[in-house]
Amino acid sequence: MLAEKYPEEVKKILEKYPPEQKRSAVMPLLYLAQRDGGYITKEAMKDIAAMLEIAPTEVASIIGFYTLFLDEEAGKYRMQVCTDLPCALRGADKFLEELCGNLGVKVGETTSDGLVTVEAVMCLAGCDKAPMFQMQSSEGLEYHENQTVESAMGLIEEIRRKEQFSQQG
Repeated sequence: MLAEKYPEEVKKILEKYPPEQKRSAVMPLLYLAQRDGGYITKEAMKDIAAMLEIAPTEVASIIGFYTLFLDEEAGKYRMQVCTDLPCALRGADKFLEELCGNLGVKVGETTSDGLVTVEAVMCLAGCDKAPMFQMQSSEGLEYHENQTVESAMGLIEEIRRKEQFSQQG
């Protein structure tokens, strides 16, 4: 399916790797698969596994390990809060709990307007700047460090205004 939908891009990706090392193309192919719908379907995982002659579970394990690869549909923006031990010691758990309370969601859920999915992730490499999160969208990835619930809510309100404006215009 992926090769049929993006034949030139798949060909270019695979050409970068020797045939005996084509499994190394897994991450660029996952990125390509995620580009359309914002997440990687089970069918795309199987397709990539077949192209690279690896097991679908190997593809799924890469998606599970890297927070930038997503295997389920969610909000237009993914707010991923680091909750590993160093960040937790700087208040990340309390930050996440209060943030979810203000948004009316539980961790892993999407706001009622469908815009923001809040997730807990491990290690965003900014332990000294916790609480912190990364915000993923089709526009890219932004890091937000030394956050408070108020500053995070301000960012979400800004996103909501921007989305409302783009729908009106």
